[in-house]
Amino acid sequence: MKKIYLIIAGVFLSAILFYALKIGLFYNKIYTPKNGNQINTTPIPVKTNFSFLLLGYAGGNHAGTYLTDTIIVMHFDTKKKKALMISLPRDIWVKLPTKSGDDFHSKINTVYETELFPNDFPDLDTKIAGNKSDAELTKYILGEITGFQIDNYISIDFASFTKSIDILGGVDINVTKAFEDEKYPAEGKENDLCGKEEQFKQIEPYLNDLDATKSAEKEKLLKEKPELDEFLRNATASPELVFPCRYEKISFAKGTQHMDGSTALKFARSRQSPQDGGDFARARRQQQVIEAVRARVFSVGFISKIPSLLDELDQYVKTDIGPEEITRISKEIPNAGDYILSSLVLSDENILSADRSTNGQFILIPETGEDDWESVQKFIRNNLEIITPPPIPKK
Repeated sequence: MKKIYLIIAGVFLSAILFYALKIGLFYNKIYTPKNGNQINTTPIPVKTNFSFLLLGYAGGNHAGTYLTDTIIVMHFDTKKKKALMISLPRDIWVKLPTKSGDDFHSKINTVYETELFPNDFPDLDTKIAGNKSDAELTKYILGEITGFQIDNYISIDFASFTKSIDILGGVDINVTKAFEDEKYPAEGKENDLCGKEEQFKQIEPYLNDLDATKSAEKEKLLKEKPELDEFLRNATASPELVFPCRYEKISFAKGTQHMDGSTALKFARSRQSPQDGGDFARARRQQQVIEAVRARVFSVGFISKIPSLLDELDQYVKTDIGPEEITRISKEIPNAGDYILSSLVLSDENILSADRSTNGQFILIPETGEDDWESVQKFIRNNLEIITPPPIPKK
């Protein structure tokens, strides 16, 4: 029975992960528990709105393994036949609940990692959102931002993302703007010292120690070896200058291109391009990749690839979607053509403003002020309302 569940769940996960559940994430009704032995004559309301959270993290064994630099909320209205895909930038500044009541703000891309390792943050109050899944607090906070109740989540690391696209035979993506990125992180070289082990050993004690900025030891070292002064500054501010082997140059020409998993991942993650850089451009490209994979999933020949895809995904995917949800959702698959999709990227060009935290971090907050999510929720609702549903075909 467990094996059957895993197979069914795997099929569903692969679909929703790459937006294939544009046609599947809809329910006709929800089940409610019985109220003891009493007969409830009140009609059970039909649930028509569903929201799912997709989290993408780097994976691996390096620092920041679970930082979710891909955060997408998929919202579906089964009554109005509307679907909205919302990308949220990683620098959104959010407030996390604490047991003591002390202020605890962080970037949104750290919330999932914080929740996975609560012992590292003993004051974090995860119980405010319940303990149903590993991402309950993350869903709670995303719900506060978007105004949607987040029903379920799926998280995946980028290693699985890459291999899954290869299993599918690659994807076709229309690159709307040519760009190049000379600072793309080279796989497996995140901590490579590029032959500068000796210099690094000398400046390492002063990299993260704020009190060391005026220490006599540091001043003496830099006076004796002034070449280390620039090395020390660049090691933190511009690491690509002192550790060039950690990066590779990537480029994409304008036009439709067939991409394998590695190439599609670079296209989706690049953020340092002078032509098309930043988190907002990256979010738009991520949505392109998701749509391209959806198209590939539903192309002829996908069924034969399901076993290989499931073998890959079950190692890297986490979710709180249960078998009952899978059964109900699968019943809506035939209604795919009835839905109209729209996409939205929250940015400082619409409802967010760039700011600095008290400790100097670049952050994004609502235009109306820190923690004022009501304005963001209204902006999202307005975008959902302007989605025009397809005309009902005449019989």
